[in-house]
Amino acid sequence: MTTTTTSSIPGVLLAGGLARRMGGGDKPMRVIAGRTLLAHVVARLAPQCDPLVLNANGDPERFAAYGLTVVADDVAGFPGPLAGILAGLDWVAAHLPAAQWMISAPADCPFLPRDLVARLTDACTTERAELALAASGGHTHPVIGVWPVRLRADLRHALVGDDIRKVTRFTARYKVATVAWPVVPRDPFFNANTAEDLAEAERLAALEDRDS
Repeated sequence: MTTTTTSSIPGVLLAGGLARRMGGGDKPMRVIAGRTLLAHVVARLAPQCDPLVLNANGDPERFAAYGLTVVADDVAGFPGPLAGILAGLDWVAAHLPAAQWMISAPADCPFLPRDLVARLTDACTTERAELALAASGGHTHPVIGVWPVRLRADLRHALVGDDIRKVTRFTARYKVATVAWPVVPRDPFFNANTAEDLAEAERLAALEDRDS
Protein backbone atom coordinates (compact mmCIF):
# COMPACT_ATOMS: atom_id res chain seq x y z
CA MET A 1 0.00 0.00 0.00
CA THR A 2 1.19 3.47 -0.85
CA THR A 3 1.29 5.77 2.17
CA THR A 4 -1.48 8.36 1.98
CA THR A 5 -2.92 11.09 4.16
CA THR A 6 -6.10 10.20 6.02
CA SER A 7 -7.88 13.32 4.81
CA SER A 8 -7.74 11.94 1.26
CA ILE A 9 -9.68 8.80 2.19
CA PRO A 10 -13.47 8.78 1.73
CA GLY A 11 -15.71 7.01 4.20
CA VAL A 12 -19.07 5.23 4.03
CA LEU A 13 -21.41 5.04 7.01
CA LEU A 14 -23.49 1.87 6.95
CA ALA A 15 -27.17 2.44 7.75
CA GLY A 16 -28.77 -0.01 5.36
CA GLY A 17 -29.84 -2.57 7.98
CA LEU A 18 -33.39 -3.41 9.03
CA ALA A 19 -32.96 -2.80 12.81
CA ARG A 20 -35.09 -5.85 13.62
CA ARG A 21 -33.97 -5.95 17.27
CA MET A 22 -35.30 -2.41 17.72
CA GLY A 23 -38.59 -3.10 16.00
CA GLY A 24 -37.50 -1.77 12.60
CA GLY A 25 -36.94 1.76 11.39
CA ASP A 26 -33.73 3.75 11.18
CA LYS A 27 -31.54 2.74 14.08
CA PRO A 28 -29.01 5.55 13.48
CA MET A 29 -31.81 8.08 14.07
CA ARG A 30 -32.28 6.97 17.68
CA VAL A 31 -31.21 9.69 20.12
CA ILE A 32 -28.62 9.62 22.91
CA ALA A 33 -27.27 12.65 24.78
CA GLY A 34 -29.52 14.94 22.77
CA ARG A 35 -28.23 13.87 19.35
CA THR A 36 -28.93 11.00 16.99
CA LEU A 37 -26.49 8.13 16.82
CA LEU A 38 -25.77 9.21 13.26
CA ALA A 39 -24.87 12.73 14.40
CA HIS A 40 -22.42 11.28 16.94
CA VAL A 41 -20.80 9.10 14.27
CA VAL A 42 -20.52 11.96 11.79
CA ALA A 43 -18.89 14.13 14.45
CA ARG A 44 -16.31 11.41 15.06
CA LEU A 45 -15.49 10.55 11.46
CA ALA A 46 -15.95 13.78 9.49
CA PRO A 47 -12.59 15.17 10.72
CA GLN A 48 -10.93 11.93 9.59
CA CYS A 49 -12.52 11.36 6.17
CA ASP A 50 -13.22 13.39 3.05
CA PRO A 51 -15.93 12.96 2.01
CA LEU A 52 -18.40 10.93 4.08
CA VAL A 53 -21.31 9.23 2.33
CA LEU A 54 -24.22 7.34 3.87
CA ASN A 55 -25.36 3.90 2.74
CA ALA A 56 -29.09 3.68 3.36
CA ASN A 57 -32.09 2.24 1.54
CA GLY A 58 -35.49 3.87 1.05
CA ASP A 59 -36.23 7.58 0.79
CA PRO A 60 -32.93 9.49 1.13
CA GLU A 61 -34.74 12.70 2.10
CA ARG A 62 -35.12 11.51 5.68
CA PHE A 63 -31.37 12.11 6.07
CA ALA A 64 -31.35 15.50 4.33
CA ALA A 65 -30.47 17.40 7.52
CA TYR A 66 -27.05 15.73 7.64
CA GLY A 67 -25.86 17.00 4.26
CA LEU A 68 -24.52 13.58 3.27
CA THR A 69 -24.73 11.93 -0.11
CA VAL A 70 -26.93 8.85 0.32
CA VAL A 71 -26.15 5.72 -1.69
CA ALA A 72 -28.45 2.71 -1.67
CA ASP A 73 -27.62 -0.98 -2.08
CA ASP A 74 -27.88 -2.16 -5.66
CA VAL A 75 -27.83 -5.84 -4.69
CA ALA A 76 -31.39 -6.96 -4.02
CA GLY A 77 -32.71 -8.61 -0.88
CA PHE A 78 -30.92 -6.70 1.90
CA PRO A 79 -27.86 -8.97 1.76
CA GLY A 80 -26.16 -7.21 4.68
CA PRO A 81 -23.21 -4.90 5.27
CA LEU A 82 -21.15 -6.22 2.37
CA ALA A 83 -23.74 -4.70 0.03
CA GLY A 84 -23.33 -1.36 1.78
CA ILE A 85 -19.55 -1.56 1.50
CA LEU A 86 -19.92 -2.37 -2.19
CA ALA A 87 -22.28 0.59 -2.69
CA GLY A 88 -19.68 2.83 -1.08
CA LEU A 89 -16.84 1.45 -3.19
CA ASP A 90 -18.88 1.88 -6.37
CA TRP A 91 -19.67 5.49 -5.43
CA VAL A 92 -16.02 6.24 -4.72
CA ALA A 93 -14.93 4.69 -8.03
CA ALA A 94 -17.50 6.76 -9.94
CA HIS A 95 -16.99 10.11 -8.20
CA LEU A 96 -13.43 10.01 -6.87
CA PRO A 97 -11.48 8.07 -9.49
CA ALA A 98 -8.13 8.96 -7.92
CA ALA A 99 -9.10 7.44 -4.55
CA GLN A 100 -7.57 4.06 -3.83
CA TRP A 101 -9.07 3.39 -0.39
CA MET A 102 -12.31 3.73 1.53
CA ILE A 103 -13.17 3.51 5.22
CA SER A 104 -16.40 1.83 6.36
CA ALA A 105 -18.11 2.12 9.72
CA PRO A 106 -21.61 1.47 11.06
CA ALA A 107 -23.83 4.48 11.69
CA ASP A 108 -24.76 3.24 15.18
CA CYS A 109 -21.31 3.35 16.88
CA PRO A 110 -21.32 6.73 18.66
CA PHE A 111 -17.88 6.43 20.30
CA LEU A 112 -15.65 5.62 17.32
CA PRO A 113 -11.98 6.42 18.01
CA ARG A 114 -10.66 9.72 16.74
CA ASP A 115 -7.55 7.95 15.41
CA LEU A 116 -9.50 5.24 13.57
CA VAL A 117 -8.52 6.18 10.02
CA ALA A 118 -4.90 6.95 10.83
CA ARG A 119 -4.26 3.67 12.63
CA LEU A 120 -6.02 1.51 10.06
CA THR A 121 -4.23 3.07 7.11
CA ASP A 122 -0.89 2.91 8.94
CA ALA A 123 -1.46 -0.80 9.58
CA CYS A 124 -2.02 -1.45 5.88
CA THR A 125 1.29 0.23 5.16
CA THR A 126 3.41 -1.33 7.88
CA GLU A 127 1.97 -4.84 7.51
CA ARG A 128 1.73 -4.71 3.71
CA ALA A 129 -1.87 -5.83 4.06
CA GLU A 130 -4.63 -5.62 1.48
CA LEU A 131 -7.13 -4.30 4.00
CA ALA A 132 -7.32 -3.50 7.71
CA LEU A 133 -10.04 -4.11 10.29
CA ALA A 134 -10.63 -2.74 13.77
CA ALA A 135 -10.73 -4.87 16.91
CA SER A 136 -11.34 -4.50 20.64
CA GLY A 137 -11.79 -6.81 23.59
CA GLY A 138 -10.49 -9.77 21.62
CA HIS A 139 -13.12 -9.33 18.89
CA THR A 140 -12.66 -8.13 15.33
CA HIS A 141 -15.25 -5.69 13.98
CA PRO A 142 -15.39 -6.68 10.32
CA VAL A 143 -17.49 -3.77 9.05
CA ILE A 144 -15.08 -1.20 10.52
CA GLY A 145 -12.16 -1.16 8.17
CA VAL A 146 -10.22 0.27 5.27
CA TRP A 147 -10.90 -1.27 1.86
CA PRO A 148 -9.06 -0.94 -1.47
CA VAL A 149 -11.39 0.36 -4.15
CA ARG A 150 -9.92 -2.17 -6.58
CA LEU A 151 -11.66 -5.00 -4.67
CA ARG A 152 -15.13 -3.87 -5.67
CA ALA A 153 -15.38 -6.26 -8.64
CA ASP A 154 -14.32 -9.16 -6.42
CA LEU A 155 -16.83 -8.10 -3.78
CA ARG A 156 -19.67 -7.90 -6.30
CA HIS A 157 -18.86 -11.39 -7.57
CA ALA A 158 -18.75 -12.70 -3.99
CA LEU A 159 -22.19 -11.23 -3.26
CA VAL A 160 -23.95 -11.99 -6.52
CA GLY A 161 -22.07 -15.00 -7.85
CA ASP A 162 -21.01 -16.81 -4.69
CA ASP A 163 -23.89 -15.65 -2.45
CA ILE A 164 -21.47 -14.66 0.31
CA ARG A 165 -23.15 -12.62 3.03
CA LYS A 166 -20.77 -12.88 5.98
CA VAL A 167 -18.07 -10.22 5.93
CA THR A 168 -15.42 -12.49 7.41
CA ARG A 169 -15.96 -15.06 4.66
CA PHE A 170 -15.03 -12.40 2.14
CA THR A 171 -12.12 -10.88 4.05
CA ALA A 172 -10.62 -14.34 4.64
CA ARG A 173 -9.54 -14.27 1.00
CA TYR A 174 -7.07 -11.44 1.64
CA LYS A 175 -4.22 -10.45 3.87
CA VAL A 176 -5.84 -8.50 6.69
CA ALA A 177 -4.19 -6.25 9.26
CA THR A 178 -6.08 -6.20 12.55
CA VAL A 179 -5.74 -3.11 14.73
CA ALA A 180 -6.85 -3.33 18.38
CA TRP A 181 -8.11 -0.54 20.62
CA PRO A 182 -8.46 -0.74 24.43
CA VAL A 183 -11.92 -1.16 25.96
CA VAL A 184 -11.13 1.02 28.99
CA PRO A 185 -12.70 3.39 29.90
CA ARG A 186 -15.20 2.14 27.31
CA ASP A 187 -15.22 0.12 24.11
CA PRO A 188 -14.93 2.64 21.25
CA PHE A 189 -16.84 0.21 19.02
CA PHE A 190 -19.86 -0.13 21.30
CA ASN A 191 -22.93 -0.21 19.08
CA ALA A 192 -26.60 0.10 19.86
CA ASN A 193 -28.64 -2.90 18.70
CA THR A 194 -31.37 -2.97 21.35
CA ALA A 195 -33.28 -0.61 23.62
CA GLU A 196 -30.99 -1.72 26.45
CA ASP A 197 -27.96 -0.80 24.36
CA LEU A 198 -29.41 2.67 23.83
CA ALA A 199 -29.74 3.13 27.58
CA GLU A 200 -26.14 2.02 28.06
CA ALA A 201 -24.99 4.38 25.30
CA GLU A 202 -26.76 7.22 27.09
CA ARG A 203 -24.92 6.34 30.29
CA LEU A 204 -21.55 6.13 28.52
CA ALA A 205 -22.13 9.45 26.77
CA ALA A 206 -22.89 11.10 30.10
CA LEU A 207 -19.65 9.73 31.56
CA GLU A 208 -17.71 11.00 28.56
CA ASP A 209 -19.20 14.47 28.93
CA ARG A 210 -18.36 14.47 32.65
CA ASP A 211 -14.76 13.43 32.04
CA SER A 212 -14.08 15.72 29.07
